[in-house]
Amino acid sequence: MAELAWANVQSGEFGKAQNCVSEAFEAMEKTKERWAEAEIHRTAGMLSLGMGKPHEAEAHLIRSLSVARSQHAKSWELRAATCLARLWNDQDRRSEAREVLAPVYGWFTEGFDTFDLKQAKTLLDEFHGCN
Repeated sequence: MAELAWANVQSGEFGKAQNCVSEAFEAMEKTKERWAEAEIHRTAGMLSLGMGKPHEAEAHLIRSLSVARSQHAKSWELRAATCLARLWNDQDRRSEAREVLAPVYGWFTEGFDTFDLKQAKTLLDEFHGCN
């Protein structure tokens, strides 16, 4: 459901995305399966951002980051950190954005041609250009 929600967010179908996110949270609570919790919160955050709710988005992204860290899910932590850093960058909170993203990006030693690492690197390069 999180993947379907994300596809709907990207296409601007926020109502459909909200339904998918709600279903994903309900399924998580019902089954007690938490392996995708970080990604569900990240998707909910991006949905909130798309709907013009930056404070709600920030809360979901921070939760996503926290869950990913607690689960040692490095890829989902990178995604959450990148989204949160982008939000903070857009809010002129560049120092905080850099602080949340740089250490996560620094853990990776391979896979630099993957989409998520490319996105993180582009954002980090943007921070360096702002100095």
